[in-house]
Amino acid sequence: MNVLIIIPAYNEKLNIRNVIEEIRDNHPGFDIVVVDDGSTDATADIARGCDVTVISLPYNLGIGAAMQTGYKYACSKGFDIAVQFDGDGQHMADQIDTLLKTLMEDKADLVVGSRFLLPEGYYTSLARLAGIKILSSVISLISGEKITDPTSGFRAANRRVMEFFRRYYPDDYPEPESIVLLKKAGFRIAEVPVLMRERQGGISSISPLRGLYYMVKVLLAVIIDTMKKVPTKGY
Repeated sequence: MNVLIIIPAYNEKLNIRNVIEEIRDNHPGFDIVVVDDGSTDATADIARGCDVTVISLPYNLGIGAAMQTGYKYACSKGFDIAVQFDGDGQHMADQIDTLLKTLMEDKADLVVGSRFLLPEGYYTSLARLAGIKILSSVISLISGEKITDPTSGFRAANRRVMEFFRRYYPDDYPEPESIVLLKKAGFRIAEVPVLMRERQGGISSISPLRGLYYMVKVLLAVIIDTMKKVPTKGY
């Protein structure tokens, strides 16, 4: 299968080279595109120096716009599978095969790597964990399918989902919202257990003080998504 790794990146000069090199060490045959979301540091230059395709957005548009740009690129180039792989070093390249196995067995249209399905678990603050649990419960109720890690940005999508995302992709909170939209459109979603690390450098865009505000806004966005009209996967 023709696989593209999409790396959305905003001010990740401390991490982007290591992320690209780790992917290449584990999957030398995969293509990589870095979507530079208007970084003000050397992220784009470092990525270009690693000899990968770089798409630079004119200014910071957010993770939703960055990923939709990546999906549009993937569709235009004829890729069969697109893997979202964050540029902060949190995701582990040796876990990509876990996502691809489920996708290539045609058990799902979108496979999400969950940090919370392995016995060793994943360390995060109690406040953030509580927020994820609440969001997980709401999305599971809405979608009718148990979702343990709705904010995970480690995902693999088949061609049908890529085409859907090329046209319809949430702007504000794409990870949890996209699950609701895909289920509403009739796509199959599966979670698989993966290992993840803490961010390897830089600062997360969601600070602890903004956690509660973030969760409330995400919940409102998800509820609004249930009222949106979206095409079925057979469009």
